[in-house]
Amino acid sequence: MPALMLLLLAGLAMVSAVAAKGQCLDAAREAALAEARGESGAAAGARVAPPGAAVELGGDGEIVTVHVRAHFRVLGAQLPAITVEGSATAAREPEPVL
Repeated sequence: MPALMLLLLAGLAMVSAVAAKGQCLDAAREAALAEARGESGAAAGARVAPPGAAVELGGDGEIVTVHVRAHFRVLGAQLPAITVEGSATAAREPEPVL
């Protein structure tokens, strides 16, 4: 019975970690698209990212790259944290010609 409970807890922890990774991917995608449009990518990513996540913007004049990294505590503060990451890339939109 204890082994079954441990397996159940491990399964629930992994489901939560996958959900946090999905949040990181969504945040990276939102940040990359916002930055490509000329808006604040960091603010857009922070709205969607898990609490305490780091949003890093990069790229060059034509490409925007965003990495979102969050530390996820599986079963409380006593166990080591899992780091989940997500990244996205978007092409910068051209400046409007007036």
